[in-house]
Amino acid sequence: MNDHMTNELGWMLDEVLKVPEARHAILLSADGMLRSHSQGIGRDEAERQAAALSGLQSISRSTAEFCGDEHSPWRQTLVEFADGYVFLVAAGAGAYLAVSATQHVDMETVTYRMQKLVDRLGKELTSPPREDAAMAPGASPS
Repeated sequence: MNDHMTNELGWMLDEVLKVPEARHAILLSADGMLRSHSQGIGRDEAERQAAALSGLQSISRSTAEFCGDEHSPWRQTLVEFADGYVFLVAAGAGAYLAVSATQHVDMETVTYRMQKLVDRLGKELTSPPREDAAMAPGASPS
């Protein structure tokens, strides 16, 4: 399948990478399917990371009780490595946004940009397809 056809939101993910030291961005579904990826990561690697990040989110969500309330909604997971970070946030119903960055990234800025992107993605993911805007031939108005 042509990656361009299945990566229509990739340009939006590239926006968050304008933060210095941010590396890659992936939009994934709750079941670990890749929905979109930034330009600098190949589709195969993005698919592999999407599956892993879905598991990470599931494990993170299962620790809510440790935070004090088992019904508290999960919002973000941050994983720190010697050479950088992985940020994982909720991006609407059944979708997650992940960003990787070097250890020199401004964490507050990348988190802010991710939240702004989630707001934009929410509108994109919930807006109806444009071709549905016109009434189907033969249909009567309600």
